[in-house]
Amino acid sequence: MKKLFYIDYPQESFEGQMHRYRCAHCKVETTTINGRLEGHLPSCEYRIQLEKIGHEAQGDCATTTLTNADDFD
Repeated sequence: MKKLFYIDYPQESFEGQMHRYRCAHCKVETTTINGRLEGHLPSCEYRIQLEKIGHEAQGDCATTTLTNADDFD
């Protein structure tokens, strides 16, 4: 089973930064997660729970670094 976006995970804000949030379990920033289950670390409790009930992750995005994300070539 796969949902279009995974945004129902518990979030917490970065201390002193009003508009930056991260997963309360794996501490990965929400902009890195980008609504994808694979955006969470493989050890994330949220991700593990969803994978146990049949949701599928496409890989391990949280461990990769995005470069040139603003380029539209």
